[in-house]
Amino acid sequence: MIKVLIADDQELIRQSLEIVLSAHKDLQIVGTAKDGLEVLDMVRVHHPDVILMDIRMPKMDGVYCTKEIMKKYPSTKIIILTTFDDDEFVFSALKYGASGYLLKGVSMDELYKAILTVVDGKAMINPDIAAKVIKIFSQMAISNYAIQVDADSIKDISNAEFKVIQQVGFGFSNKEIAKNLFLSEGTVRNYISSILSKLQLRDRTQLAIWAVQTGQTMRKFADD
Repeated sequence: MIKVLIADDQELIRQSLEIVLSAHKDLQIVGTAKDGLEVLDMVRVHHPDVILMDIRMPKMDGVYCTKEIMKKYPSTKIIILTTFDDDEFVFSALKYGASGYLLKGVSMDELYKAILTVVDGKAMINPDIAAKVIKIFSQMAISNYAIQVDADSIKDISNAEFKVIQQVGFGFSNKEIAKNLFLSEGTVRNYISSILSKLQLRDRTQLAIWAVQTGQTMRKFADD
């Protein structure tokens, strides 16, 4: 029996996946979680074989949840499920040890097969993003696996800008960042433009990768 944990911040998706996957006699759904912190709690109790992990979740996103789980429970298989195929998500999730990366448009039959595949010790990557994965890892090899930023330029980043960087690392859009930080979208755009200039980064994707690589998404901010 394969023990499966489902993590998604949308209740409808959690319930739907649980109902469909429970129809397979070789799968046991040991629980559902709405954020990364709940996932960590449930892993300690249920020790699932496979976790279906959403990327965008409150409190702790799926990327860092993957990182924490793989440090403590390296035998656990994690399949990232998301509607987003952004470069930084692919990079981060696979870097931290995810065994699969599937878009939420995948059929339930394909999802079931993916679970069996990762349990068998193999990787499962959606064909739609396989080419992108190859490109990303080729770029990683060329750049020595890191986005390089001059240390002195980091000193010019304000606390407010670091908060925006963290949100970019989470994969949020300008509209979502504006809502989360109680700013206007115009202000967010100005912040990002300033940050890219200060850090001499090409685009938002590079900023997001740098944010993840340097731990900005785990940074705690004191109340202003």
